[in-house]
Amino acid sequence: MSAADVLHPVLCAVLGPGIAIRVRCWDGSEAGPADAPLRLSLRNRRALRRLLWAPNELGLARAYVSGDIDAEGDLYDGLAQLDRVVHPEEGAPLATDWATKRAGLKAALRLGAIGPPPKPPAEEVRLHGRLHSLRRDADAIAHHYNVGNDFYALVLGSTMTYSCAYWAADPGRSYTLDEAQIAKCDLVARKLGLTEGMRVLDVGCGWGSFVLHAAHKYGVRAVGVTLSEAQAEFARERAKEDGLADLVEIRVEDYRDVTDGPYDAIASIGMAEHVGMSMLPTYAADLFALLRPEGRLLNHAISRRPERASDKLGALKKRPFTKGAQYEKSSFIDRYVFPDGELEPIGVMVNAIEDAGFEVRDVESLREHYALTLRAWVENLEARWDEAVRLASPGRARVWRLYMAASALTFSAGRIGVNQVLAVKPGPRGSSGMPRIRSF
Repeated sequence: MSAADVLHPVLCAVLGPGIAIRVRCWDGSEAGPADAPLRLSLRNRRALRRLLWAPNELGLARAYVSGDIDAEGDLYDGLAQLDRVVHPEEGAPLATDWATKRAGLKAALRLGAIGPPPKPPAEEVRLHGRLHSLRRDADAIAHHYNVGNDFYALVLGSTMTYSCAYWAADPGRSYTLDEAQIAKCDLVARKLGLTEGMRVLDVGCGWGSFVLHAAHKYGVRAVGVTLSEAQAEFARERAKEDGLADLVEIRVEDYRDVTDGPYDAIASIGMAEHVGMSMLPTYAADLFALLRPEGRLLNHAISRRPERASDKLGALKKRPFTKGAQYEKSSFIDRYVFPDGELEPIGVMVNAIEDAGFEVRDVESLREHYALTLRAWVENLEARWDEAVRLASPGRARVWRLYMAASALTFSAGRIGVNQVLAVKPGPRGSSGMPRIRSF
């Protein structure tokens, strides 16, 4: 009997009706619809062991990143199919219930795939030390951002901007990724009301895209802080090449260590996700202290949907080992992409900012823009796949492809969003210096 014959009943139980995935086993046998949009190749018995020890998204990710499982076909359609397995709809049976696990164990015994859990791929990380301590946060940033500037340039394009682009609505014109990223930087600058001579802080400046744009177009004096040595070196070189070294300063520094205020404006673009729920009050208070009266803060961050009471009850009844809408520490994202990253509902972020003393003046959702941005990054990666593998590693390239494609679908589905919160530090008697109407 072939491996596919043995696994067929388990696959039917796991996938359920209406989910079209074709599986090819290490012995060449296949199971599943011939016209399935996604074809998974189990290259060895170790792939099955990974799934048995972690029958969830982490097991699938480990198998894919290590190369024990390969995927062919429509990536987005295939991930949507797999998402229905990992996150079944309300009322649907769990793919990892005990009956299914027993059936999987019996199949593994027959196939000789029983054994200890395989060692996780080298790309998986587990950090040590106190959560959100200065040292641990630096290690988390290094894991994600010190992959190599050349690799990121391949994925992100010439702007080297690693956050949601702004695909402006302009009838009769289609924007490139680079144009959309420049448009995002300019949107932030306009919301902050930048004018020549202002002193601006960019918290989590990345490779310097925003500070360079702000200095070049608006004539501000900009300070960018990052925890990544690789990013800082790259940003400094860009400033020199663009003739902006006298206006732009890049530091390797934690936001908690910045003490040279006051600043006229502060941008935080794609950084707050690394702060953590417990540190949000400190984060907001520190930025408040660094601003002059009537100075503006633009906080651009990914958010998750709030958890409803019915969701919490369902999680307790049906998924006792999950944490609802929170990122699980056993998730693919936490182990491979953003260790210690935490997403909070937009209301939590707004409350933290206002509790620090700010007045929130505007909130704008850019959720659909991030789905488009991620698809553009995936397109860049796939177009130069061999070069990406050479610059990083096969596993690292697979991590980025999986995380960006899956994230694009998650944004499209509305399970996570991204928002720009514009706030002001009140001046004397509550003055704000803000226009009465939206002017950006």
